[in-house]
Amino acid sequence: MLTSEFDYPLPEELIAQHPIEPRSASRMLVVDRATQTLYHRQFADILAHLREGDVLVVNETRVIPARVQARKLPTGGKVELLLLARRDDLHWEALVKGRRVGIGQKLSIGAHEQNGVTATVKAITPSGGRLLQLDTPLEDRLDRLGSIPLPPYIHAPLEDPNRYQTVYARVKGSAAAPTAGLHWTAELIQQATERGVQWERLLLHIGLDTFRPVHEERVEDHEIHTECCHLDELTCQRLNQARSEGRRIVAVGTTCVRVLESAARTGDGLLRPLDGPTDLFIRPGYAFQAVDALLTNFHLPRSTLLMLVSAFAGTELIRRAYREAVQQRYRFYSFGDAMLIV
Repeated sequence: MLTSEFDYPLPEELIAQHPIEPRSASRMLVVDRATQTLYHRQFADILAHLREGDVLVVNETRVIPARVQARKLPTGGKVELLLLARRDDLHWEALVKGRRVGIGQKLSIGAHEQNGVTATVKAITPSGGRLLQLDTPLEDRLDRLGSIPLPPYIHAPLEDPNRYQTVYARVKGSAAAPTAGLHWTAELIQQATERGVQWERLLLHIGLDTFRPVHEERVEDHEIHTECCHLDELTCQRLNQARSEGRRIVAVGTTCVRVLESAARTGDGLLRPLDGPTDLFIRPGYAFQAVDALLTNFHLPRSTLLMLVSAFAGTELIRRAYREAVQQRYRFYSFGDAMLIV
């Protein structure tokens, strides 16, 4: 399978630079797999496409201030860190923007503070990042030392950092937002609940592959980045009961798909608890076990996320949907419009 099959042209002006207000004012392209039909809707109308008994599964991860400025010791050269994953209190995986930051390099974080943090590069990761060892825990200081890391295709400043968080974000740990959830408001969630929609939560802290394109010529040669996830026993029981009763599992975002399908990898039709990394790479040809419908945004060309939605809806239908979205001037990527695949 060639990576070029998942490329598409996109005018730069369609890349959304600002979140729309209110959250639910975004547009929504509905993709019906059964009829191969596309419908143009507003996200505020999503309740018309949900059924009583549907189970919406959301990712309650919260974006951390993962963009951190540092200086090389002893030279003082500037370095920018993007913290991707916390291994433990003293070890973080990070992307590093700076010249010649090799193994053994010491970095000063928050040198302006009385008690700064010193990081030492211990290893270069397979993805080209760095494994950092800290002399003291950093997590409690990130609110002072870091900033919310917007994706590289967003060039406009974000006036309200909470607009890059879902309204249900609770557990800190992501380097990027689960953007399919950005459209939901507390009012819409309440209305859906009153109509008999069941809500379930899981956790996946988003890392590198959310915004890294696939560079390999063959899709199969791409080594996907692992991401830490959590799905507890009680949630699994409720999801398994819903499936046994023939109710739909609606994943809010590709991160939820990745967790749910990872939990169903045993192949017996049951979801089982998860607590740790997943390396599941979903691409066309994958047989879905746990997800019946998907709410998502429009993804980057040549990305693993575009491959995932192509696997779910069919490559040709997704190509047609993306062509239609471009022609109809939908807004793309993190602050863009939504797509509901049923």
